[in-house]
Amino acid sequence: MQADFWNGRRAPGVPDHLEASEFASITELFEDSCRKFANRPAYWNIGVTISYRQLDQLSKDFAAWLQNRTDLKPGDRIAIQMPNMIQFPIAVFGALRAGLVITPTNPLYTAAEMRHQFKDSGAKALVFMNTFGHSVEQVLKETEIEQLIVAELGDMQPSFFKRTALNFAVKHVKKLVKPYNLPQAVSFRDVLSAGENLPFTPVKNTENDIAILQYTGGTTGVAKGAMLSHGNLLANMQQMKAMTSQLDQHGKPLQIPGEESAICPLPLYHIFAFTVHCLCMTAMGNKNILVTNPRDTSMFIKIMSRHKFTGISGVNTLYISLLNHPDIHKVDFSHLRLALAGGMALSRDTSIRFHQLTGAEIVEGYGLTECAPIVSCNPLGDFCQRGTVGLPAPGTELKVIDEDGKILELGERGELCVRGPQVMKGYWNRPEATAEVIDSESWLHTGDVGVIDHDGYIRIVDRIKDIIIVSGFNVYPNEIEDLVNRHPKVVCSAAVGVNDDLTGEAVQLFVQSQDASLTEAELKTWCASELTGYKRPKKIKIVDELPMTPVGKVLRRLLRE
Repeated sequence: MQADFWNGRRAPGVPDHLEASEFASITELFEDSCRKFANRPAYWNIGVTISYRQLDQLSKDFAAWLQNRTDLKPGDRIAIQMPNMIQFPIAVFGALRAGLVITPTNPLYTAAEMRHQFKDSGAKALVFMNTFGHSVEQVLKETEIEQLIVAELGDMQPSFFKRTALNFAVKHVKKLVKPYNLPQAVSFRDVLSAGENLPFTPVKNTENDIAILQYTGGTTGVAKGAMLSHGNLLANMQQMKAMTSQLDQHGKPLQIPGEESAICPLPLYHIFAFTVHCLCMTAMGNKNILVTNPRDTSMFIKIMSRHKFTGISGVNTLYISLLNHPDIHKVDFSHLRLALAGGMALSRDTSIRFHQLTGAEIVEGYGLTECAPIVSCNPLGDFCQRGTVGLPAPGTELKVIDEDGKILELGERGELCVRGPQVMKGYWNRPEATAEVIDSESWLHTGDVGVIDHDGYIRIVDRIKDIIIVSGFNVYPNEIEDLVNRHPKVVCSAAVGVNDDLTGEAVQLFVQSQDASLTEAELKTWCASELTGYKRPKKIKIVDELPMTPVGKVLRRLLRE
């Protein structure tokens, strides 16, 4: 079953095949972009903008320091644990230019989660923000990490007074830095300063070399490091470039290299933002506006109000938080041409409300960490189909199979499988886990229930492990949540399965609401209007907030527990 079910009829300007990259590695592409777009702004954060020329030099300084002042060799792993700040891309591209393998680490990880990733990856160096120093100190002795580089929020401020004031506020006003003792840690600013006077030796990476170990729960089990090669990431960048080359009604491209500015609220350590913003936007010479703390919606909106942005990425819950904020109408959306959504299902209500507010359609896509991550994406304008995750990326093959591995017909639901150049090499040091998800014909079994419609558009029904079986019937949480989230008093919701003596499992619904008048009876009536009996929640709990990942995906696992 081939991916291109449109028989070549894609959106105007989008090719039906994947062109090979002219570069052998991310570093080659990065250096080319820095030459082409030297005078263009690359990143903005907390009032500071750096150009591509500056990004090139700063990352080279970082690489030179790694090569001359540490024992790190090409292929060694370096963990990067920071929120969205300019130091992140400097460290990423600097480490890659030194031939190292990046392992992005969630700053909100507990000590146990950090310990697992550092030990499993065999990381020998760590770049971290000082607000996480106390956790680093807890786990350091149990890891192979020998080199520590500590960054502070104000590092990139050119003014000594602004830098000092910002770092003082973080430490002593907001009290975000707990005491820690890591005297061997070198400051990020000292690394860059020393690197200016050290020789840099270019390292020739190849498409088969691992670029990053991106940790994920995968389709099952404990967090594993997905080995994404330079070739995997280059292919995904080519795929995104092809999909965003769509032409508008006047025959002009919707995304023009070197002319776009995108708001980046999703954390760069997450594969969605890493590929879209840190790689693709950089490859196209565009500007990234980094939001350090998107959970502070008021500050997030102030940042949006300061910029003429043409793009934004987010997840469903993030868009909801923006739409529900009273100041959102102060934002100028007149330049917006591309709004991306991924990571979790985009609700129909969110899509409609955003379009009514901005005039732009949220383009929903689908991907997995194991696919670097983009598998499919909706075209823009008249070609966008709400409720789907669009069409496969050029060069991507898809099939839907049943429990016995039989390929199903178009329109039938089953497990979605992916094959393409963006599929990972495997899980780091876990051949058995790799064999469980990538078969002998190189098909990645996603663990997602999907449908490929007759026109080639893809619909993701739910995760296989999240399906609730009530009296033998499959109940899909996404369907229930999509309905409940349309209730005017609901912020967001989550449906999970709980044990039931009569039906095996029953639906339990957790609802976050800001309206104290919302009742369980009201919600049950709302659900009964569109859901058949076995799909209706048997238990409903109204909560102040739902447990979520840093990118805003509801943690159903914790609710089940």
